[in-house]
Amino acid sequence: MTTSPRSAALPDSSPDVDLDLVLFGATGFVGRLVAEHLVEQEAHTSPPLRIGLAGRSRRRLEQIRAALPERASGWELVVADSGDAASLAALAGRARVVVSTVGPYLRHGIPLVEACVAAGTDYVDLTGEVLFVRQLVDRFHEAARGSGARIVVSGGFDSVPSDLAVHLLHRQVQQDGAGGLTDTTLRVGRVRGGVSGGTVDSLRQQLDQVRADPSLRRVLSDPEALSGGIPGAPGQRDVWTPFVEQGTGGWVAPFVMATYNTRVVRRSNALRDRAYGRGFRYREVVPTGRGVRGRVRATAVTAALGGLVAAMSTPGLRSLVDRLLPTPGTGPSRERRAAGFFEVRTVTLAEDGSRYAAVVAAQGDPGYAATSVMLGQAGLALACDGGRLCADGGILTPAVAMGDVLVERLRAQGFTLTVGRVDGGGSAGGDAGAQGA
Repeated sequence: MTTSPRSAALPDSSPDVDLDLVLFGATGFVGRLVAEHLVEQEAHTSPPLRIGLAGRSRRRLEQIRAALPERASGWELVVADSGDAASLAALAGRARVVVSTVGPYLRHGIPLVEACVAAGTDYVDLTGEVLFVRQLVDRFHEAARGSGARIVVSGGFDSVPSDLAVHLLHRQVQQDGAGGLTDTTLRVGRVRGGVSGGTVDSLRQQLDQVRADPSLRRVLSDPEALSGGIPGAPGQRDVWTPFVEQGTGGWVAPFVMATYNTRVVRRSNALRDRAYGRGFRYREVVPTGRGVRGRVRATAVTAALGGLVAAMSTPGLRSLVDRLLPTPGTGPSRERRAAGFFEVRTVTLAEDGSRYAAVVAAQGDPGYAATSVMLGQAGLALACDGGRLCADGGILTPAVAMGDVLVERLRAQGFTLTVGRVDGGGSAGGDAGAQGA
């Protein structure tokens, strides 16, 4: 993948394109947060961006626009429905970039992506759904390469911190001449935030798909499910049970988002022709401490995750669990969003034996406040920095599509993104043989 100016014709070469960025799903909870972020950022763009708000109801779009600062009063309102192919084609034909918050994407997202691919329009979303992205890879990757459409998946907490952390490690190890990356582990540090109703609904949709077609379990369990058929390093496995890391001596449990994030990171590596290293293996874990207490906590975390999936997969228990979980379109108060935060630390062992660490952190509820900034900045990168981004169309990841540019933009928003060599020996990623232990 290249990062020179795009060889394909830019979408705005058509006289029908009159909007730089359209936010689809502006009337939803996260959509409103992204709209608020965009209107703050528009004051700093020159020339001013032509922004549109899109959704099913013009009345609700008018209400959202009226609640934004005065400078949004001229934003275009675009009525479009995820079930109306003609309206989506019209939307994609008018926009240089579409930012979508309309999920679950497996249910609502494919027609919009298809329209953007056909129009050569750049796109970014918030999906955390393996089955959705797998369909995009299988059906649209080559077509998007042909049209020049950069279809960027997972521009929020799924999976920007994971993807950019490994991107930073790769860049630093290359710069230092330390070879490629080998065992690499993201460790979840401090996190405070609510559970997204949209994320829960996405899990429901995937479980429903698997129940209807049990063969899809093989896709969900494949560590390289999103890599486009390009094989990864031998021994690449997911973490399903607690274990003691050899490098740290502490217990760890599976991270709830790992079964998606890891596949996005591996897709980044595949799109870059395995540039991270032929021995690159990646996992994500939650440290729970040492000794008996660490083991008990790790076991409890793992049991809770397994119990949630089992309950949501069981018709008799599903309705009970649904009453306890947040519903789509809802979210925490402004005060609670502001009080949230996250920090993840990703460590790797380079081929020359040296160790490196990258930290990604931000203030704000990761699933709402921080995600709205990440998605907004990803959309702005596509709209404003096109010549500095990946030149190729396709089904892309944040690291491949906009890597260093998105790092710069998030740092300017107060995010912490650091990388460097760390002292000490041993395996930065722990014992590779214990990945699935």
